Amino acid sequence: MKFIKAHRVTIAIGIIWLFHLSGIIGITLGFKDWFLTKTPLNLTVCLLLFILVFPINTLKRASLFLLFFVMGMFAEWLGVNYGLLFGDYIYGNNFGPKLDGVPWLIGCFWALLACITSAMLSNMKIPVWGKGILAAGLMVILDFFMEQNAPNFDFWEFVGHPPLQNYVTWFILGLLMQWIILRFKFTGERTISWHLYFAQLTFFGYFILVPV
Repeated sequence: MKFIKAHRVTIAIGIIWLFHLSGIIGITLGFKDWFLTKTPLNLTVCLLLFILVFPINTLKRASLFLLFFVMGMFAEWLGVNYGLLFGDYIYGNNFGPKLDGVPWLIGCFWALLACITSAMLSNMKIPVWGKGILAAGLMVILDFFMEQNAPNFDFWEFVGHPPLQNYVTWFILGLLMQWIILRFKFTGERTISWHLYFAQLTFFGYFILVPV
């Protein structure tokens, strides 16, 4: 146990990359359906590692994470059920159980992404407002990469192409989350944050270059 505690960041990083690289290799080799149906497992493992290592270990941290979860779920609920904010789209079957058409894990993803993008920039010597804008921009970049694969992976699908308002909404909502994070000085482990972000960026970026 002492070894695990002392090396928890390294172990968590290894697990994160193991899951994402296994997915890349497995899907490329033709096991697309099997691996994509395990997306909820991958996201749940990443979420648990984030909670343990970031960590989410105080009432304040848990409250802010829950706030971002609710914000993300509510925005997605408006989008899925009323076509507001993001455009006209629906979720597929590979994001796990849903609440009124919105996967529970997408709310977790909003919260996780807001936290890690802020932590990634936490030690940069730039104005606070600059950190907020850059972090929100990182959120939009990852969303853009995911959008290119989402229909093929049965994650979600827009009627037509994702509209500009989807990315504008992502940026505005992301910026609001970043403002709250900076306002409450909420940060965490930077290394795990970088690896969580770039493991996902690598996964979705690979399949833009090598469609399946």
